[in-house]
Amino acid sequence: MPRLLIGYLVPLNDKLEEDTSIPNIPLNQGPNYIGRHTTASLSDKRLSRKHLTLTASPDASAVLAVEGTNPIVVKSENTRKKLFPKDNATIHHGDVIELIPGHYLFKYKTLSGNENVDAHGVHNHKRGSNDRGKGAEVEELSRKRSRQLVLQEKGSNTSFKAEVEGSSLRAENRGNLQSERDGGQVEAIQHFRVPNDKITQTFRLLNVQGLPQWANTSCVSIGDVIQGDIVVAILSNYMVDIDWLIPACPKIAKVPHVLVIHGEGDGTLDYMKRKKPANWILHKPPLPISFGTHHSKAMLLVYPRGVRIIVHTANLIFVDWNNKSQGLWMQDFPWKDQNNPSKGCGFENDLIDYLSALKWPEFSVNFPNLGSFKINPSFFKKFDYSNAAVRLIASVPGYHTSTNMKKWGHMKLRTILQECTFDKEFQKSPLAYQFSSLGSLDEKWMAELASSMSSGLSDDRTPLGPGEPLIIWPTVEDVRCSLEGYAAGNAVPSPQKNVEKDFLRKYWARWMARHTGRCRAMPHIKTYTRYNGQKLAWFLLTSANLSKAAWGALQKNNSQLMIRSYELGVLFLPFKTCSSGFSCTSNGVPSEDKCGWPESSEASRTTLVTLNWHGNRNSDSSSEVIKLPVPYELPPQPYTTEADVPWSWDRRYNKKDVYGQVWPRHVQLYATQES
Repeated sequence: MPRLLIGYLVPLNDKLEEDTSIPNIPLNQGPNYIGRHTTASLSDKRLSRKHLTLTASPDASAVLAVEGTNPIVVKSENTRKKLFPKDNATIHHGDVIELIPGHYLFKYKTLSGNENVDAHGVHNHKRGSNDRGKGAEVEELSRKRSRQLVLQEKGSNTSFKAEVEGSSLRAENRGNLQSERDGGQVEAIQHFRVPNDKITQTFRLLNVQGLPQWANTSCVSIGDVIQGDIVVAILSNYMVDIDWLIPACPKIAKVPHVLVIHGEGDGTLDYMKRKKPANWILHKPPLPISFGTHHSKAMLLVYPRGVRIIVHTANLIFVDWNNKSQGLWMQDFPWKDQNNPSKGCGFENDLIDYLSALKWPEFSVNFPNLGSFKINPSFFKKFDYSNAAVRLIASVPGYHTSTNMKKWGHMKLRTILQECTFDKEFQKSPLAYQFSSLGSLDEKWMAELASSMSSGLSDDRTPLGPGEPLIIWPTVEDVRCSLEGYAAGNAVPSPQKNVEKDFLRKYWARWMARHTGRCRAMPHIKTYTRYNGQKLAWFLLTSANLSKAAWGALQKNNSQLMIRSYELGVLFLPFKTCSSGFSCTSNGVPSEDKCGWPESSEASRTTLVTLNWHGNRNSDSSSEVIKLPVPYELPPQPYTTEADVPWSWDRRYNKKDVYGQVWPRHVQLYATQES
């Protein structure tokens, strides 16, 4: 439910006059987190990401708590008081806060009326017995938005003018013609049905609120994957909002042992420590090289029957699981026969190597009928991964040399692809890079990455040859007209200096997603693929954005790979794997098929295709067709120089979005600010 809007923090200049060039920060009833990047003007590294908490009350007072590492100042009438970390104080209407003493001044202003604010920051009057007309008006606006969304996703030429001033019909018409030429299917995702025994060979998109029902066909929410009698849960992520996670997935609160491997810092970690259940362990993996992050997004759920491994692209926060285009893969694996344990396989070796790099604190768990185990990386050798449908592509920070160079980042992808043969039609076929954050790149590194992604042999054992990449990236108009308006741009956090390099212009391509209904659900998913029409040579779903920090950069005459961050992804290849139909949450008896990863012979080949593929499943009995719900349309549509501007989050945009907002604006990420 929307929370009551109590007031605002109003920015002031050095003369204590209101600074209208910076947007006000709305304050809702309950905790409000203020810190670095709350608005674009707050980028000073002396400000913590959660610098302070303002807990606002209906009586218009607010309790201020210092969460960051630097002091702040509160000025009340003639009193000026410095507050240090962990201090708190009550503030009232008219008080001034200095986020850094002498800098970043804001006045606390309360509302005289009674308004509330929804999750998007849209101000609505609180509906009472005498305000039914306004409530009906808001509901009618919501219905209009839904109708316009359906029309847009179907490729309608209906103007968006009722919703967004000046929306470009030219770009939409251009997309419709392109879709017709390429045989795109309108609403193709509504035909995406995957049998349980094939579900591990593909992935699912996450549900998105506000889309028509057909657009969420076969999509999942967090409660669809965290289920059953879980004994141990390991949750790996960058951002973790406990206030949202536990109500959104009550099952997680009942798990006896939970390890949260995260990338949070500053005051957010202190808050997590205070709020977490007693049986939860928090761990931030070592980051030996500056500017690295723990960015991997995965879950390892251990059951009495086996382990469920989930690799996905969403932070554990509300907006990521409800408003964005995201992807998720999962597979269940049984315990090995302890009397006759099977050998390891590529998936197992890669998993154990990756988990070993995380250095989490070991803990003991008693499993019913199985005994007590120490939960460390070696524990995960106790499960049978011989039927794994994917390969893992991970990154861990470090300076990797010798054989370790081939274990991580783009060199791991290169190594696996070099061992594979692909249909001859993929010789010199193009590449697509799609992600949500762009690092500081150069042409030399782009060639290095393309070399890895172009690896592999054709059927006649000749190299596939180099593929030309395109970068699928939302334009300013895509973000402005999205389900969240400009707020969606907060999750596409690339600065102008990275985005507007001249050499990148030839790479830009549109985010078009009519067949999955996600034109307006901005992408936080990260994918890389080599394609020919609607066929895919391979497909990677990952946490890795396009950056040297994520993928690694070769150094010292290509004898060393330097990686800054932790990343994890799953690679879909066109080879059959036997599915046992095993499930950790049902009592079915799995089959005894043990296929492992096959040699790349014709008999073991599959065909990977998009949802827009029009071929005949039965046209080639030797090649099984696997549909992957690639959310965007292939081939990508290049930008046009006159109409398309790539989004960068540190520019100012004065054209109003679907909620009447300009950018920069206050964006709320955590549940305590949204619900």
